[in-house]
Amino acid sequence: MTTALLPAAAATPTINEAATAFMLIAASMVLLMTPGLALFYGGMTRAKSVLNMMMMSFGALGVVGVIYVLWGYSMSFGNLQDGTSDVAGIFTNPFHLFGLGGVIGPEGSRLVDVFGVNVFIPETVFVGFQLTFAVITVALISGAVADRVKFSTWLVFSGIWATVVYFPISHMVWGGGVLSGAENGLSAKIFGAADGVAKVLPIDFAGGTVVHINAGIAGLVLALVVGKRLGFAKTPMRPHNVPVVMLGAGLLWFGWFGFNAGSELAADGLASTVWLNTTAATCAAMLGWLLVEKLRDGHATSIGGASGAVAGLVAITPACGALSPVGSLILGAVAGGLSALAVGLKYRFGYDDSLDVVGVHLVAGLWGTIGAGLLSVSSGLFYGKGVDQTVIQVIIALTSLVVSGVLTLLIALALKAVMGWRVDTDVESDGIDQTEHGESAYELSGFGGRFGAGSAVTTGSHAKTPEGASA
Repeated sequence: MTTALLPAAAATPTINEAATAFMLIAASMVLLMTPGLALFYGGMTRAKSVLNMMMMSFGALGVVGVIYVLWGYSMSFGNLQDGTSDVAGIFTNPFHLFGLGGVIGPEGSRLVDVFGVNVFIPETVFVGFQLTFAVITVALISGAVADRVKFSTWLVFSGIWATVVYFPISHMVWGGGVLSGAENGLSAKIFGAADGVAKVLPIDFAGGTVVHINAGIAGLVLALVVGKRLGFAKTPMRPHNVPVVMLGAGLLWFGWFGFNAGSELAADGLASTVWLNTTAATCAAMLGWLLVEKLRDGHATSIGGASGAVAGLVAITPACGALSPVGSLILGAVAGGLSALAVGLKYRFGYDDSLDVVGVHLVAGLWGTIGAGLLSVSSGLFYGKGVDQTVIQVIIALTSLVVSGVLTLLIALALKAVMGWRVDTDVESDGIDQTEHGESAYELSGFGGRFGAGSAVTTGSHAKTPEGASA
């Protein structure tokens, strides 16, 4: 997604009703991804902490949904309509459109032509679409610290991280900032500009850097600061409900069409190609993961199938508008195999990324962003177009990784000192659903009362690891 800023005195626009309807549907689909993620993550955890895991997604939805309306949109896209100057290409004044003032007037929402192609939609539709992206990005991080953090600290982190990390990176990549194709951006400074845009346009169609690399490195940093769960790598911590995991994966897959195809902001030919590329990459990644599992462990698991599908969705997200269907198959197959191998890194290096946010989102996000530079039909290295596109893809990926990693570390350490991250040891041992939320997930007779308050019952896992991978 690369925005085009409209001149302040643009001609009177006319609403494109087809594009508006398309975007309302796409935004609703992306919103559904957060409850889908809650199911996916919830099924991955142990029964005694499933509610807390799901509430971390719903909590992110509540917090980020509020602050996006207040200042998040202004920080990310406050210069979209009127060309207001940003701050060093990093963010726009949070008070410029605070509370969406200026977006909605007496006659309703103003219209925007985000890509400068004479397709006008209400700006409120674009606000809502981008709000759902911010929500799911924050929610993704929660899987790295499942089973052990205070809900209150997580809510505070969600608001601060979205403000300090997500909104600026969103502006830098999509809002005409330093990592975009703008004439004052990094790519233009390296490769030059023509007609007001960089000669080499960075590719991040729907969120490889903004969403997945961003959330992936944040999850790694948070896991390191918070520390390991009790019994990590010693006690089996298997998914307690594999069917729920697969249901969550299915909802994520469905919602992802809004995520990717919706980023075209119109129901046109490119949106249909994006839909097809998304499907192709996801199917190939699922098979790639299952193949690695079969060769390595002797079993192709349900958890592996679900996780492989998500790895493919992650990888194709930045590249879906630039690849051919065959290129998407290649990108997805590699993503599935890489992520299947990467989920074991936490045991090798000793960090407790509970639900494999690093192995899936960071690894597949990096591969998808860099792979776009290799497989882009119009500018990719493998199509004989030179190395420039790959170079800028590496640069934006690494810049996003470093910026997010450093800022997340500062936020996490500050909250550790002020509020504390960990629940008490006995609470973690017994399960945090009862203490943090006063509830248990299951009230089933025949299972000794509250099944979920402390039960160690499990239903599935990867063959060789204490727990399944996750999105």
